[in-house]
Amino acid sequence: MRFVPTYCLREGMIVGKSIYNQNGSVIIARNTKIEKSYIDRIQKFGFVGIYIIDSCSHDIEIKNVIDENLRMKAVQSVKKTFVVSEGKKEIPKECVKESKLLIENIVDDILKNKNIMVNIIDLKSFDDYTYFHCTNVATLSIVMGATLGLSKSKLSELGFGALLHDIGKVFIKKEIINKEGKLTNEEYKIIQNHSRLGYNYLKRNKDISTNAKYGVLQHHEKYNGTGYPNKIVGNKISLYGRIISIADVYDALTSDRPYRKALLPSEAIEYIMANGGSMFDTELIKVFVTKIAPYPVGMSVKLSNGMVGIVYKNYEDAIIRPKIRIIKNKLNKNIEPFMVDLRNDKEYISATIVEIVG
Repeated sequence: MRFVPTYCLREGMIVGKSIYNQNGSVIIARNTKIEKSYIDRIQKFGFVGIYIIDSCSHDIEIKNVIDENLRMKAVQSVKKTFVVSEGKKEIPKECVKESKLLIENIVDDILKNKNIMVNIIDLKSFDDYTYFHCTNVATLSIVMGATLGLSKSKLSELGFGALLHDIGKVFIKKEIINKEGKLTNEEYKIIQNHSRLGYNYLKRNKDISTNAKYGVLQHHEKYNGTGYPNKIVGNKISLYGRIISIADVYDALTSDRPYRKALLPSEAIEYIMANGGSMFDTELIKVFVTKIAPYPVGMSVKLSNGMVGIVYKNYEDAIIRPKIRIIKNKLNKNIEPFMVDLRNDKEYISATIVEIVG
């Protein structure tokens, strides 16, 4: 299968991955033939694109880091926790129990697929961005932690903190949280308080580890000490805070928001790498970029020699030199597909990816 931006969808295409709404229900099932009304629905829900199956991509397998059903359960659990937390002084024990169980399952899924790269463009709608975001940040954080060799119990702590890193936003007025335009200085100061509000909300519960709580408190601290709420510097920021910070920014940048379009994975990775040592821990960035594919499998790309193809395979040790199935020549004419391995084929050693195409 391959990824097709929403604006490039055409009637008759076949859906490669089921699409879910904010309630976790399938709105368009895998193998469905697309009709105009389906394209309208996809646009309405705010999806940037979907995966389709066609003759040039039928054998391209795109693996999720975690099971899709488990992911949707986590999204719904985060939503429930955020909704019931409004007006509460302490997080309900049943929410803590449910979140911990889900995180343990996510950790198990990731440890089973420890060598897998995050190799997919996320399909999430505008409406429930926050809940998908929290689930994605937890998944990315656990992937990084597993690569670092953290124990299963530490991964569960890290994942729990990441899953609820934005819980403090439920105590901030919705008109500020959901504002489409630029925030005023006063509104920005109010938003900045969410990490401390979240920490204060969780700290009363003794079943949540101190490390997880610090992850919530410190996920907006910056490595150079210019972050918030406490302007902590370098490795004085907890490991969980430093990990969640990278995962949080990456997922936010690659998400469509009312006030800006999503960046491509490659652009978000460039941003994170450019801010190593200032916003982020450079050693953790080195871990992150081995696990996140800048050009995910199924993405259509153009090479510097003019050829167009579909990313077929990524390499941890050469993230910008994937294996590509070429489907068009430099004259943009369809051709009999063939493989080019940018990492290993000497003939294409000077070829680079220059553009993402629809």
